[in-house]
Amino acid sequence: MRVIALMSDFGLADPYVGLMKGVILNLNPEVTIVDLCHEVAPQNITQAAFLLKTAWRFFPPETIHVVVVDPGVGSQRRAIILKIKKTFFIAPDNGVLSGVLEESDSFEAVALTNPQYWRHPVSPTFHGRDIFAPVAAHLSLGVPLHNFGEPASDLVTLPLPQPVEEGGVVIGQVIHIDHFGNLITNIKEDKLPKESFSIDICGYHIKRLSPSYAEGDEFLALIGSSGNLEIAVRNGNAAKRLKAGLETTVKVRKHHGK
Repeated sequence: MRVIALMSDFGLADPYVGLMKGVILNLNPEVTIVDLCHEVAPQNITQAAFLLKTAWRFFPPETIHVVVVDPGVGSQRRAIILKIKKTFFIAPDNGVLSGVLEESDSFEAVALTNPQYWRHPVSPTFHGRDIFAPVAAHLSLGVPLHNFGEPASDLVTLPLPQPVEEGGVVIGQVIHIDHFGNLITNIKEDKLPKESFSIDICGYHIKRLSPSYAEGDEFLALIGSSGNLEIAVRNGNAAKRLKAGLETTVKVRKHHGK
């Protein structure tokens, strides 16, 4: 059974996600649909690229990922299918697949130019329902990749924010805030100093890493499931307590001497 995984910035207060599912299920009622995430910050392509990068390898081979974070909907931006090994990604060609592409040596891609596989009439403001969803359904039914349009190259990629080191200080930023208010940074574990260090964020000083959310001082830092440094509050919401948001600066300082 094929899997279609959906990611968007639609939220769940409106029927947009449900409408996409309805279109898919009308074409393939046997497919399994997984809601990966619908709380990407509105129009935040970088955040979506990070989340997809951390998630897609946990799905079965031949999963179809549909990513609708699309501030350019209705413009001249391309819509594409990307195939990496046996996994498919359907998305606007706006950089949202940057995290996937930076880890891949080879890929196939086509532009979605064949209207035979779209829902009509196509709304200029809802390509998720009228182009991405029906294309995903047809793909799940075995329609060959080349049927959907012409080969695509020179895909749009965005440089995902990387930490920098200045004077022995690793400077990164918050790239995702999860439902619990945990602040997930772009600092991977292997970028942390080998010696002892401390973390500064929003004027608060954290002296050590904790092994879990339950252990440590009120404010704590740990390596989360993504392999990235996180800032959390024990039994609380770090984003609210620190008044932190996406792109908030995080500094890791190496201790000198004994």
